[in-house]
Amino acid sequence: QVQLVESGGGLVQPGGSLRLSCLASGFTFSVYAMSWYRQAPGKERELVAAISSAGGSTTYADSVKGRFTISRDNRKNTVYLQMNSLKPEDTAVYYCNTRVSGRPSWGQGTQVTVSS
Repeated sequence: QVQLVESGGGLVQPGGSLRLSCLASGFTFSVYAMSWYRQAPGKERELVAAISSAGGSTTYADSVKGRFTISRDNRKNTVYLQMNSLKPEDTAVYYCNTRVSGRPSWGQGTQVTVSS
């Protein structure tokens, strides 16, 4: 059974940084691409960043390019999202995602609030 557990969210001031982690289990982590999504109140869930199975290819939403970095450690079954220069508009619940055998799986989400 695929399980994704996010951590690392919290309250941070504008311009600050956070690192999110997602610990995966129940599947062969190193074989699958991983993604981070976010959903702000009243808005649709959107893709933030994605990384290939070996970590050699990444993609980012235009709104976070140059500020966020996705990475993974296949020895630890963990994907990370380093978020720098945070803005109030980055406030959202952040979700880890993968697709195993064609089925999407989501974590429970971690709240990120950017406010002074």
